[in-house]
Amino acid sequence: MLSWPRPASSWSEAAPVGNGRLGAMVFGGARRARLQLNDATVWSGYPQGPARALEEVLATGAGPGRLAEARRALREGDHRRAEALLLSFEGRYGQEYLPYADLWLDLPEADGAAAFRGRTLNLDDGVAGEEIGLGGGRTVRRLTWASHPARAVCVAVAVRGGTTGMRVELTSPLRVVHREAGASGLALGVEIPVDGAPAHEPDVPEPLRYAAPAPGGHDPFGALAVRVATDGEVSITGDAWTVRGMTYALLVLASSTAAARFWTGREPLTREEHLRLAARDAESAAAAGAGELLRAHRRDLRALLGTTTLVIGDRRAGTYDVARDILAGPDDGLRATVMFQLGRYLLASASRPGAPPANLQGLWNQDLRPAWSSNYTLNINTQMNYWPAEPAGLPGCHEPLFELIDRLSRTGAEVARRLYGARGWVAHHNTDMWGWALPVGMGRGDPSWAIWMMGGVWLARHLWDHYDFGRDPVFLRERAWPVLRGCAEFCLDWLVEAPDGRLDTIPSTSPENLFLSHRREPESLTYSAALDMALIRDLFGTCLEAMRVLGLDDPIGARIAAALPRLRDPGVAPDGRLREWAEDHPEHDPHHRHLSHLAAVHPLGLIDPERTPGLAAAAARSLDARGPAAMGWSLAWKIALRARLRDGDAARELFLHATCPYDAGPASGGLLPNLFSTHPPFQIDGNHGLTAALLELVVQSHGGAIRLLPALPAAWPDGSADGVRCRGGWTAGLAWRDGTLTRATVRNDLPGPPRPVRVHHAGTTTDALVPSGEQIHLSP
Repeated sequence: MLSWPRPASSWSEAAPVGNGRLGAMVFGGARRARLQLNDATVWSGYPQGPARALEEVLATGAGPGRLAEARRALREGDHRRAEALLLSFEGRYGQEYLPYADLWLDLPEADGAAAFRGRTLNLDDGVAGEEIGLGGGRTVRRLTWASHPARAVCVAVAVRGGTTGMRVELTSPLRVVHREAGASGLALGVEIPVDGAPAHEPDVPEPLRYAAPAPGGHDPFGALAVRVATDGEVSITGDAWTVRGMTYALLVLASSTAAARFWTGREPLTREEHLRLAARDAESAAAAGAGELLRAHRRDLRALLGTTTLVIGDRRAGTYDVARDILAGPDDGLRATVMFQLGRYLLASASRPGAPPANLQGLWNQDLRPAWSSNYTLNINTQMNYWPAEPAGLPGCHEPLFELIDRLSRTGAEVARRLYGARGWVAHHNTDMWGWALPVGMGRGDPSWAIWMMGGVWLARHLWDHYDFGRDPVFLRERAWPVLRGCAEFCLDWLVEAPDGRLDTIPSTSPENLFLSHRREPESLTYSAALDMALIRDLFGTCLEAMRVLGLDDPIGARIAAALPRLRDPGVAPDGRLREWAEDHPEHDPHHRHLSHLAAVHPLGLIDPERTPGLAAAAARSLDARGPAAMGWSLAWKIALRARLRDGDAARELFLHATCPYDAGPASGGLLPNLFSTHPPFQIDGNHGLTAALLELVVQSHGGAIRLLPALPAAWPDGSADGVRCRGGWTAGLAWRDGTLTRATVRNDLPGPPRPVRVHHAGTTTDALVPSGEQIHLSP
């Protein structure tokens, strides 16, 4: 339980609840208490947007011919000409994730005699609680949760020692076109912008543009309904719902949007049908009653959150004051324990089947022009959001990302064919819920982030990860393989033969970083950056393994096998660092936040201290040179990298930096008052990355073996981990005391005959045969 003594005075102090589709930031308080509401499908834009943007780019002359010109210019060292040609490949921008509404709760009798007694957030069952003292010995207890079974946000208010009144209002920052208030509750109908320009594009004349219907006939509409059950006397004053003399009230909020119908492939509805559907869902939930709603919610969420635990030290259960015990407390083991579960809680709250995946802020956003549109950044951030999904016991939360990848594989196929003359599918560094697959930048975006064609390749690995942890051959055959194959088709066509006979990606960038050319000028465009080569090598190896598992005789296998040995190998610079580019270019910013060339270490696992010790040492030197300063998500990546390189003490130092209170210093990460990780501003990938990185310190399962305590910090001598999912279809559990392993178990989760497992610990390797569904116990 996290606790705060006062109501939130800002958004970054509020407590998040979510059911994957609907989310709320709970501010708390007696007077004008705010629930800031989001719906994962409330995005600017419309379904035909990506296709129309592709036509606009092609009309400028971008295409395979111009790509060939740009490649020639790069080979000849003419960066300015190559850059000018490639800028024409940039579309406008992906769309924005938008705030939806605000629910305001007011206790009019809470005057000077009121005493706010604090608020809590339970990270095991997703319930935000508050207690408010009123005059005359009365106490108000308010619980807020977002129920996945009920498809609703629920607020239960109970009064002890008497009765009180309450006023409820529902507002929206979007264009309100329908409003109603009645004895049973409130409703809003809103129009959603069909175009939303990022805040970093200030010159767009109409940054939020409304149009109904949108091109293609899409009606950008959303309906919200609040239904209230109470024993008090209800009245309506203007647009507000008011009750007097109540001892309880249950408020249930539901939503229906046109974009949700698109996402789930269902027929469109009229606006009246959306309003009726939202009202019906709210009424159905309210009829169940607060007790049953809460029980069903807890059963649902505990089934997710109860699967995996990590405890550093001996403290987990309890109520902890966030400012005193977590942000400023001396027990960093407790801080690690809390941050591990917080990341799991946030992923389970922001990513559930049937809704778009977690975006840059997960599910929670109050800004009409959020930073980086709060959409999907594919050069690390979206992937990091899902790093904990498999090992930390939340594989079902991975499903929304697969839905987005499926969509991108369709929109990206048209971009690959028409823009690059390639088969398969492509995605770049940015996308949205509509499946934007073009580069972004409006023809002036810096190529260091805009001109990068590997976004789909990195995303596709998540399909393989899901298979590798769960070993479901049906998923591999029917879901993963078509996407992986299409990705490989694109890469095979994208690679071009170099004068030395190698296969290169060109143009190529190392995301968001610049190098100094031989003329000492900052440049981004080159060939075969280390990340490109690592991603393609990993993809090709994965495809060959998938074909072996499925027994496929596919001609693409021969093409992949022929291309693999021609890819450029990871290089080591004269100073001993892993090369970021194909040549020994110095970085323009030696302490750059991105660690793209180290993706071969984590998450890809191509470089490892046991299997490739020389390259691992070079990676460690590169990490040393980058330095410790960074924002939240970059610090999380650095912790995971240190774990893979077996440097637990360095990882802990980075963890302490990543989890200190945000101090607004230069390039400073840290945590906000509600423990959100910040760039700044808030980016949820920092929270999810921390969860994954902490687990890497105690259990790793890449490279065909399970490693126990591979990078345990000396300052964390005691702890335990249970329910840790491992590649190959295994689940591990362990405990340690005084730095020594005291308990270890490995369970075979797959049906069929007994299977061999290999376990590493402290320089010892153990091989065992484990029957299906059974667990072995290993001594230290």
